[in-house]
Amino acid sequence: MKKTISILIPTYNESENVVPLTNAIVKEMTEKLSDYQYEIVFIDNHSTDDTRAKLRKLCEENHQVKVILNAKNFGWLNSPYYGMTQTTGDCTIMMCADFQDPVELIGTFVQEWENGYRIVIGQKLSAEENKLMYGIRTIYYNLIKKFSDIEQIEQFTGFGLYDKSFIKVMRDLKDPTPYLRSIVAEMGFDYKKIPFYQKKRTRGKSKSNFWRLYDVAMLGFTSYTKIGLRLAAFVGIGVAIFSLFVAVFYFIYKLIHWDMFSLGMAPLVTGMFFLGGIQLIFLGIMGEYIMAINKRVMNHPLVIEEERINFDTNEE
Repeated sequence: MKKTISILIPTYNESENVVPLTNAIVKEMTEKLSDYQYEIVFIDNHSTDDTRAKLRKLCEENHQVKVILNAKNFGWLNSPYYGMTQTTGDCTIMMCADFQDPVELIGTFVQEWENGYRIVIGQKLSAEENKLMYGIRTIYYNLIKKFSDIEQIEQFTGFGLYDKSFIKVMRDLKDPTPYLRSIVAEMGFDYKKIPFYQKKRTRGKSKSNFWRLYDVAMLGFTSYTKIGLRLAAFVGIGVAIFSLFVAVFYFIYKLIHWDMFSLGMAPLVTGMFFLGGIQLIFLGIMGEYIMAINKRVMNHPLVIEEERINFDTNEE
């Protein structure tokens, strides 16, 4: 019996990409991986353009194309993760809909999977993107890697192949705010890295913006590091000791130079502003940790489905 390869593609307003991407994947599977069965699973995060209409048409033309339509937009982390847990193949390949993840790497991933690796990931060596953003992302990965208790994978977006044994781990995890990159590093099996060059998006508009990137950064920071809380404690102790020395110095200075001139309220006001700024910074950091805890305590579902297309009854 042929093994089945599932290909999971999250979408949100990808009207220009879903049809050519499907055609490219079908061509790759029929010409180079004909010994395998396949399913292409789209999970649409409540697109507002005609992406859904095109997905419905693809399902009509090819019953190996399946679609999950979300009732709302549940975020660009939850939706792909949930979609991966709904696949039925012996392995699942997750890739973006914008052609930045090379379709031609599917065969390479499958070959390494057959060689025994249960996780095969694509790692960006470089990308056609803003050099500043690439540099900031590299610094972020290095910081998380340095302060986290677990290994972190640099320049990894989730593009890769995951054996069904790891998909089961994902299903059983029940994390309402999953961070796939760190879950792979923490709970995954030995993995193989496949370097690739990420091309620039040629169709459609990127959905990434500062706030989305910030959300992802804070999720990784609060979920897998303790440095924020410990830094707050250490800086608090340091500022307290520094303030004590300044107070003693100021007191001695006033005694010695009482009749010459006075420093007035300047040191006190400066110290108050400095201390207040430090407090606000670390209140914000602790707030991020509390917000992450709150989301996990609420334990909301990752996704609420509106409709499934081309899924058999026994798979629902």
